[in-house]
Amino acid sequence: MQPRDLSDHAVYRAGRGIEEVARDLGLDPDDLVKLSSNENMFGPSERAVEAIRESAATMHSYPKASHADLTEALAEEWDVSDEQIWLANGGDGALDYLARAMLEPDDPVLVPDPGFAYYPMSARYHHGTVREYALSRDDDFAQTAETVLTDYDGERIVYVTSPHNPTGSEMPTEEVRTLAEETDEETLVVVDEAYGEFTDSPSKRPLLSERDDVALLKTFSKLYGLAGVRLGYAVVPEEWADAYARINTPFAASELACRAGLAALSDDDHVEETVETARWVRDYYHENLNARTWESGGNFVLAEVGDAAAVADAAQREGVIVRDCSSFGLPECVRVTCGTREDARRAVAVLNEVLDR
Repeated sequence: MQPRDLSDHAVYRAGRGIEEVARDLGLDPDDLVKLSSNENMFGPSERAVEAIRESAATMHSYPKASHADLTEALAEEWDVSDEQIWLANGGDGALDYLARAMLEPDDPVLVPDPGFAYYPMSARYHHGTVREYALSRDDDFAQTAETVLTDYDGERIVYVTSPHNPTGSEMPTEEVRTLAEETDEETLVVVDEAYGEFTDSPSKRPLLSERDDVALLKTFSKLYGLAGVRLGYAVVPEEWADAYARINTPFAASELACRAGLAALSDDDHVEETVETARWVRDYYHENLNARTWESGGNFVLAEVGDAAAVADAAQREGVIVRDCSSFGLPECVRVTCGTREDARRAVAVLNEVLDR
């Protein structure tokens, strides 16, 4: 027998890890700095680490209490009801829940190009179809309602990423409001705010008090440094929040993830250091990289370097791993994560040396 036809399904390709690169190049992993996956270079909060240690002995129990505790904490942070927080196994798990709740077979969705590969992947897993709207490099990847509406044709879900990965561009709240107003009543606008804490722009959260057709996507992978425990969530309108009980995977957010998430939320110092450093590094990249860069609201910067594959390969041979953006349809660009200040200085020195060659 064979699985169902998966020929339309793409393969998600993550940035290469330190161990993988070190093994391939015969380098010491300690001599490498990974700036290819937009991870928190400070790691998780010490409070989160301690919470994981303390929870290890209770792994025989399902995360019922911790799930409720984390949902309550997030609901308080976003000023919504507990039911409006849909915890999941990473942000991609939350995307799956939204697709599961919204899509009938063959329902179309509209995704950005370039954009996060899992938007179309999730839709296809749930038997939806995929269409694209273009973000133009000629317009500096500007995101407006009109950008999306030009290609909109009644899709069930429209995905917006703000700040956008990999370009760093943002869609202002008023533009999201216009987009929601101009699309059909049965179209859901999903705003992915995975990088929302790194920008000065406010969250689109107020729209959820006005409308029942906007949802937010959030994650603990970036700001909180918990990519390895896989914890994300959606914030959804109150009118249909109870759908979660009918479509969620039992205990998708693990006990370790929930306890770590609760602890991370309480560590304001870790959050402040992470955000301040990312903003400093963004400015450092803009001012010192010998390449065109785009303004970014995330913890990364997109740089135009010519042959991205060659530059990324040469840089990693010098110990700096950056993301070749060919998979995003941007073969002339690399994306450089905002690491520590020391990481940033090293990355700029290596990339400039490579570019000078």
